[in-house]
Amino acid sequence: QGSSALSLRDLCVHKAYAPSMGAALRGQSPRAALEDAAERKFVSGEAKLPKQWYNIQADLPTPLPPPLHPGEKRPCGADDFAPLFPASLIEQEMCTERYVDIPEPVREVLRLWRPSPLVRATRWEKALGLPEGVKVFYKYEGVSPSGSHKTNTAVPQAYYNKEAGTERMTTETGAGQWGSALSWAGAQFGLPVEVYQVRCSYDQKPYRKAFIQSCGGTIYPSPSTKTKVGAEILAKDPECCGSLGIAISEAVEACVTSGGGTKYALGSVLSHVLMHQTVIGLEAIDQMRLLGEYPDVVVGCTGGGSNFAGIAFPFLGEKLRGEASRPCRFVAVEPAACPSLTKGVYAYDFGDSAQMTPLMKAHTLGSSFMPPAVHSGGLRYHAMAPLVSHLLELKELEATAVQQRAAFDAGHGFFKAEGILPAPEATHAIAGALAEALAAKEKGEPRVVLFNMCGHGHFDMAAWEKYAAGKIEDFDYPSAEVQAAQATIPGLNGVDWPMPPGKA
Repeated sequence: QGSSALSLRDLCVHKAYAPSMGAALRGQSPRAALEDAAERKFVSGEAKLPKQWYNIQADLPTPLPPPLHPGEKRPCGADDFAPLFPASLIEQEMCTERYVDIPEPVREVLRLWRPSPLVRATRWEKALGLPEGVKVFYKYEGVSPSGSHKTNTAVPQAYYNKEAGTERMTTETGAGQWGSALSWAGAQFGLPVEVYQVRCSYDQKPYRKAFIQSCGGTIYPSPSTKTKVGAEILAKDPECCGSLGIAISEAVEACVTSGGGTKYALGSVLSHVLMHQTVIGLEAIDQMRLLGEYPDVVVGCTGGGSNFAGIAFPFLGEKLRGEASRPCRFVAVEPAACPSLTKGVYAYDFGDSAQMTPLMKAHTLGSSFMPPAVHSGGLRYHAMAPLVSHLLELKELEATAVQQRAAFDAGHGFFKAEGILPAPEATHAIAGALAEALAAKEKGEPRVVLFNMCGHGHFDMAAWEKYAAGKIEDFDYPSAEVQAAQATIPGLNGVDWPMPPGKA
């Protein structure tokens, strides 16, 4: 009926409603029905799409150290970011308000796939022989148009750029998820996108190029001859496999030398990007509470930090405000071949190889570090998001590193049980969740594990083909290369920049 409080769509897709109605027919309580429904998948209705992003800066025990101007070594102001970003995104980067409204045109696009499903991994639990009290849930971000969480920030970045009169956007991409997401989002608002993809991933994942081009974007392998920084690197090493640091340098150069009309978009690391991803965790809080559940541990893979922040920060915010229903741990899982959190130093460093970006205080392996060509191209970044790094320093987070083969093994087991072939990046989160579940099983204690399944691996079949052939390699930690790169970090060797009072 037109006067009904529930739409037909809500009845079909919101499992919080359907069990309650079915329960009445069967004489069950809604709570009992929810427990029955807890075996599989929960998709909230579109009305449950968050109307605001969560900004964890409002709840930090101590303020985040500010970015510094690369030449003058002073805290950056809004004008310093103006050549790269529109004013609205600069404002969000510096914002310390707890919540920021999501524009309705952005929500309208996000409704195409959000809220994303929360899934109880019952078949994987059974395959692992987990006892009844050990439960594993995952938030599945592979339902987005580009197949990963990256679209959550690509859409608002494209929107704000269009509103500001931007004519074109440039960006970098590792495995291709971010380049795909921004190209698709740009198409929604009539903005062309120019993508510099790390060369080894460009070669490993040819269909990402096809996706980007299908959206109207252009793509170049990085390092390229299109930019000065790329040409200089290729002159020294024609076989350079590239890195996210180099690709960022090329995208920034293409932006600042464009003569105006072009802005740069970043897919991770910066605070406004992490904030856009919090729709993941905000939805998860709502979905888990409908089930009467709350995680004991939240797990996510980390490269630049955005998908981990997306799932973890809303829960961590509840902990910091004293609102969590029970204690919760937060575990960031990174590749052993590029372990910025577990092996990096906490210092001011550049975000790119050419040292064009502001200096950010973060865990870093050194901006000149060239990570091994692992298949998790989205995790091959020399540094971590300043917010994630700051929270690790405050001991609000834990970090662990996983070898490539162990990650793929975990991802393969998950695929056989749950039917989702994960992206190589996501296999690290799966490995982290696996370790947590098995540890609880061994200790004989109950544990609710929540992890972010950040994307599917349908564009990563070359990697899975190698796995099937037994050709996935582990890489030794490149200690000599890291030491050489860290020797150039400006914040080391007695040259740490002064901090404003109360910011250290």
